[in-house]
Amino acid sequence: MKKSAIILTSIVMLCCTVTAGAQNFKAKQKEQVKAIKAAFKAKKVTENEYNKLMDEQEIIKQTIEKYEVDNYLDAHEKNVIHDKQRRAADRLRRYKTNSERY
Repeated sequence: MKKSAIILTSIVMLCCTVTAGAQNFKAKQKEQVKAIKAAFKAKKVTENEYNKLMDEQEIIKQTIEKYEVDNYLDAHEKNVIHDKQRRAADRLRRYKTNSERY
């Protein structure tokens, strides 16, 4: 009885750990949109760059929705979304610093 309680407790803890480490792509996408809007408002990016970044965010949003139709994201789908979000973050960083001279 004691062993089964320990095993059950460890399984519950493992499930909580896995859930806490899950990627939340929608939240990250919303954060990126906020960062893009803030950069545009602060005049860090031009209107053309802003439009390109927002178009890219729309594509990311559509990709997330397309992959979440079946309520299951396999490894390939997660990698595709993660890569798109990483490229978007890199592009925003480049656009924000493209007029600076070092």
